[in-house]
Amino acid sequence: MLVNKAIFPVAGLGTRFLPATKAQPKEMMPVVDKPLIQYAVEEAYAAGVREMIFVTGRHKRPIEDHFDMTFELEVALEQAGKQELLDVVRSVKPDDMECIYVRQAQALGLGHAVLCAQRLVGNNPFAVLLADDLMVGTPPVLKQMVDQFKEWRASILAVQEVPAEQTKRYGIVAGTAVNDRMIDVTSIVEKPASDVAPSRLGVAGRYILTPGVFHEIAAQPRGVGGEIQLTDGISGLLRREKVFAFRYEGKRYDCGSKEGFLQANVELALAHPELGSGFREFLRGLEV
Repeated sequence: MLVNKAIFPVAGLGTRFLPATKAQPKEMMPVVDKPLIQYAVEEAYAAGVREMIFVTGRHKRPIEDHFDMTFELEVALEQAGKQELLDVVRSVKPDDMECIYVRQAQALGLGHAVLCAQRLVGNNPFAVLLADDLMVGTPPVLKQMVDQFKEWRASILAVQEVPAEQTKRYGIVAGTAVNDRMIDVTSIVEKPASDVAPSRLGVAGRYILTPGVFHEIAAQPRGVGGEIQLTDGISGLLRREKVFAFRYEGKRYDCGSKEGFLQANVELALAHPELGSGFREFLRGLEV
């Protein structure tokens, strides 16, 4: 069982970044020199995924355009002899990568977005990547999870320790440690208050799920916020299948928040092979 398909739920309105997102999808906002969605797609590609399924909404055409061929731009770069830039443009969508788009007509939650892709996924295991969560790891975080999936053949959720006061922002898991990285999940709760949270292990924006989760999502009533929650579907899946939580190696930037987005830009700029040293000097010269 290979994980060859990935779902990218990108139908959200990005209201926390208005007015920047009034006419531009938040997933297209650049961190240094690449849009957020490209980081997630590159991570999936590095994990062996070749079928990228984007669950989109209105005003998301720029995402489709980004992963499409830009004939005029490529011709102009070729004629100008700008081979390096031409290579950059062509690398956005490798020849063996397929991009498929499906509409989520109403924003009814993450579980509903995943359900919109059921027909395209079929009876296969699949990944879900939230572009808001920019993950940096070596190897890439989803690759770490795919390697675990090959061993365990069960749904795997990326998790990290979160401060007690932030449990209400995450799906929180509880379970039994199998080893220093893997937890056999016994329960998962969506956005619990700190006094009732079963642990401080919060689900980050990376999942590998078995197709059985579709039935569970469809069977759930609307949950927190009146939305169809993926967490509730996973909770239902726990009654029939093993689900594991995986403490990944790497760093997550919450680019759904302005603070996390700015942190990602600064730290990735510092790590950039061409920009890093000059940008570091610039920061040293600032009076903070």
